[in-house]
Amino acid sequence: MEQPVTSQYHEANVSDTLSNAPDADAIRELDRMRPPDEARAIIDRTIRKLPPETVRLDEAAWRVLAADLVAPEDHPPFAASTMDGYAVFADDSSPWREVIGEQNAGHVIDAEVTDGYTVRIMTGAPVPRGANAVVPVEATELAEDHVVIHQEDVQPGANIRPIGSDVRKGDLVLPAGTILGPAEIGLAANLGVNPVTVSRRPRVSVLSTGDELVEPGEPLGPGQIRDSNRFSLRAALQAEGCEITYAGQAPDKRDELEAFLRKRMAVDDVVITSGGVSMGDLDLVKAILFDAPDINVHFRRLYLKPGKPLNFATCGNALIFGLPGNPVSSLVTFEVFIRPTLRQMMGASDIDRPRPPVILEHDVQASDRIEYQRGMVSVDGEGRLVARNSGRQQSSRLASFVGTNALLVIPPRETPYAAGETVRAMMLAAPFAG
Repeated sequence: MEQPVTSQYHEANVSDTLSNAPDADAIRELDRMRPPDEARAIIDRTIRKLPPETVRLDEAAWRVLAADLVAPEDHPPFAASTMDGYAVFADDSSPWREVIGEQNAGHVIDAEVTDGYTVRIMTGAPVPRGANAVVPVEATELAEDHVVIHQEDVQPGANIRPIGSDVRKGDLVLPAGTILGPAEIGLAANLGVNPVTVSRRPRVSVLSTGDELVEPGEPLGPGQIRDSNRFSLRAALQAEGCEITYAGQAPDKRDELEAFLRKRMAVDDVVITSGGVSMGDLDLVKAILFDAPDINVHFRRLYLKPGKPLNFATCGNALIFGLPGNPVSSLVTFEVFIRPTLRQMMGASDIDRPRPPVILEHDVQASDRIEYQRGMVSVDGEGRLVARNSGRQQSSRLASFVGTNALLVIPPRETPYAAGETVRAMMLAAPFAG
């Protein structure tokens, strides 16, 4: 989170939830620009953790583990060879061994290795009785029914993976809050854990507002633009494993829009609107949220660029985020506020993006607000993280997000930041190679 910002907009000890009565002081407080850290704290106090549910392992990818996963058995459950070769008794000094069988993975042969004898063994196969080492096949020479061991000083345990060497029965394998990626899913499968207990996915709807919006693929009329925010937000929600219950354009008329919002709030955990939250007479979402007696509006302006006109409200258990209509503002506010909210709802232990310090490669103009500039962070020849922004930073320029891997956090000040100065970067992906 950002450190608190002292400014003309920040006043201490003020309630973060206000009555919707049309009181001038209440409206002024509601419209006070909140620094990002203050807004995050307000949101955090409203979050409720989603209940657990049990799902099949093949449906659990990218879900959040809701209970500790404890190993029900040793893994591996038997001593196994780590390579193709010959299972031997290590103390046998004879270079010649008679081959008495072949041990493949998946079954156990009835053979015992003693002095002068060996068993041909494959990678992953159980080590036969009496053997305590495996000699790699490249260190041997087969001669009829015998094998010549060219390796000297074979050590006990060589090339054998002991019982429980990966995981012992009763070990904590994955703590609650772990996101189940490929390695975690594979580990659970190795241990025979199926099904698994995960948090329920957040139910989220996305509503685009504005009668100027046209569906992609349709021709534009005078003054019209294509709806992009709905598709960007949908992709961002899918990356977080959400259940998207609705994604489409909202009704244009106030009564119909309010009825539709209430329908979504009744069934969803999070309702995201795009547009309609600024200062115009036709910004219907802002007016609907403010006028409804059962909706608590917590704030509706941020000390942030882009994303100043962000509305946040609650109605029962539903969280309502009224995002700005500009495409960049919509995605930035999703990253800063909605993504960590969703992860907290699911009980994830990894909530926030990493924010390492980075060195600016060029001068950067500062704003009168905290600014999140789209940028590229890479590792230079000295192993330092260096950053540059993606050019023009207008909130309508969605191309400024393409090819970036970070949001450069530029604190407000009157003078520009010079090349060589250090700022923080919210990493959206790994740094680029220098």
